[in-house]
Amino acid sequence: MAEEESIELKFRLFDGTDIGPNKHDPSTTVASLKEFIIARWPQDKEIAPGTINDVKLINAGKILDNNQTVAESTVSVGGLPGGVITMHVVVRPPVFDKNNEKKQVKSPKHNRCGCSIL
Repeated sequence: MAEEESIELKFRLFDGTDIGPNKHDPSTTVASLKEFIIARWPQDKEIAPGTINDVKLINAGKILDNNQTVAESTVSVGGLPGGVITMHVVVRPPVFDKNNEKKQVKSPKHNRCGCSIL
């Protein structure tokens, strides 16, 4: 009976490859799904998430919150039971050096006029 209630999910990565499909309980949280994705992340990818905060899951155009359950975050498509739901995975790229990032942000300001009217 639990097999009938489970929801089949597939996770589409940024390069078009997939993780899954796998069956998940409707009470599973989005945070648990992110842990599942990180544990099964392909080793050959150049960009890989380190924590669940580095991963964003998108379903039906909405970014899912970590405290939502699968049942709350899925949208039934045309009322078709038993279909595979594809969620898109977005990974935040790692920040290598905060000092370089600050320099890059500040550098365009040097091209601006520095005039002061007294």
